[in-house]
Amino acid sequence: MTEEKEKDAHIVVPEVEEKVNKLISQYKEYSVSEFFKKNRQMLGYSGKVRSLTTIVHEYVTNSLDACEDARILPEILIEIHKLPNGHIKVVSEDNGIGIPKEKVGQALGMLLAGTKFHVLRQKRGQQGIGAAYATLFAQITTGKPIHIKTSIGRKLFECDLSIDVKKNAPVIKNEKEYSDHFRGVKIEAEFANVEYNEGEHSVYEYLRRTALATPHAQITLVKPDNSIVVFPRSSNYIPSLPPQVKPHPLGVTVSDLMDMASASGARKISSFLVNDFSRASSVRVKEIQKICPNIDLNRAPSTLTWAEAEELVKAFHSIKWIAPDMDTLQPIGKENLTKSLKALLQPDELAVVERKPRVFMGGIPFLVEAAIAYGGKAGNQRKGGAEIMRFANKVPLLFDAGNCAITASIKSIDWGRYGLKNFEEQPMTVFVNFVSVHVPYTGAGKLAISAEAEIVEEIRLAVMECARKISLYLSGLRKMAEKTRRKNIFFKYITEVSESLHRITGRPAVEISEKLRKLAEERTGLLEAEALEESTTQKKKKIGSRG
Repeated sequence: MTEEKEKDAHIVVPEVEEKVNKLISQYKEYSVSEFFKKNRQMLGYSGKVRSLTTIVHEYVTNSLDACEDARILPEILIEIHKLPNGHIKVVSEDNGIGIPKEKVGQALGMLLAGTKFHVLRQKRGQQGIGAAYATLFAQITTGKPIHIKTSIGRKLFECDLSIDVKKNAPVIKNEKEYSDHFRGVKIEAEFANVEYNEGEHSVYEYLRRTALATPHAQITLVKPDNSIVVFPRSSNYIPSLPPQVKPHPLGVTVSDLMDMASASGARKISSFLVNDFSRASSVRVKEIQKICPNIDLNRAPSTLTWAEAEELVKAFHSIKWIAPDMDTLQPIGKENLTKSLKALLQPDELAVVERKPRVFMGGIPFLVEAAIAYGGKAGNQRKGGAEIMRFANKVPLLFDAGNCAITASIKSIDWGRYGLKNFEEQPMTVFVNFVSVHVPYTGAGKLAISAEAEIVEEIRLAVMECARKISLYLSGLRKMAEKTRRKNIFFKYITEVSESLHRITGRPAVEISEKLRKLAEERTGLLEAEALEESTTQKKKKIGSRG
């Protein structure tokens, strides 16, 4: 290129410069509230029924957490009222510890503010968006604030709350503070673009399933027609709070390691590894140093570079670690789940299984508990056929079933092996609860679980274990039906044979009939004893093969 052409290449045409400056002036910073205001479907607000269920879910989740944190048996009231203008008013009330006055705005009027996001422990919610977005949704659909009444046991505080969308900041008005006998939180909010029904994705179904997975809670629903449904608690045992845990080295990414290093208070990378990670020790640090001789582990963690972090993560995966601490997981429990399912579904047969903890993504602990309820009120009571109940950390997952690891696992099972051909038509409920300190949701709405290979396989094994028990029950029913059929054949012809023998022998038909009946009873009883013995032998063989 000539010198003249080089000069021409650096000349900016005035029209182009004007367009560039105009484009630059349009770049603006926007808040998380503005983003989700335009992308509400990401949080589950993508249909009228679904939106209402999502709102109730967020309020109920907060209430359960508040009660359990304070070791209080939860009593939750949800009221749904249809207003003359077509809007729906939702009232949520609990008997928890309440929200301190100075934290009301942050808890319910600021997105991505909360106590759960930075804590690695088993929990219902994660992002700190839910209840605050319900406030925003009321605001953007009706233009009205929500009304809050809360007390932590001394004075009662009331206010109207909305959100400054530009700043993602709470706006509190009409504050009142006075003495009253009330403890907990009561929220009243009006919404448009929502609808109440009692379908499989409804508020009613969400509360029904929440009651099943939370047997120590009593939940009351007041429907729009003012009828009342109570889901009573079936247990007075409040589960202990899951402990906070440190991340396992095999469960972190390079980005995670960089974030942790920049926030660590340790003076050295070596002490950072020992103090901030589960199962890390000075012995393991020495192994890491041998694998990564070019990294000075005596430097400050904040000086760690991306390339060095990549090298460390690679070293993590070349070392044999002790498995993560599994005591951090808190399932519903076999006993409590059995009580809940029996109370709610009244099945003819029930199989409940709690699997041993496993890990996915290298170092994240999880476990699966599953159940199959057969007969009684089990199955889809509206449409008939089988019903799949999906849960993550005791929270019902009502939507996006087709994209969920639980659905994929259940549908991949050969149900014909268990005497349950045409699975969709069976009168049964398949229950699965995925428990972990980190649930790999497929999206921000927390509606489905990602199909990680380890998770899918563990769910399959849990459900198949339940299916084997149901199979034995169904096999028993079939044998009993066969016995009854054989007995009926004997008794069907007794009268006719008695009359024939009477004509041939001259002996009284009644006498012959009684003897034949006695013979039939003895013979069918013998067959029943033989069948029972055979069934018991088969069960022992199956148990022995599994052991």
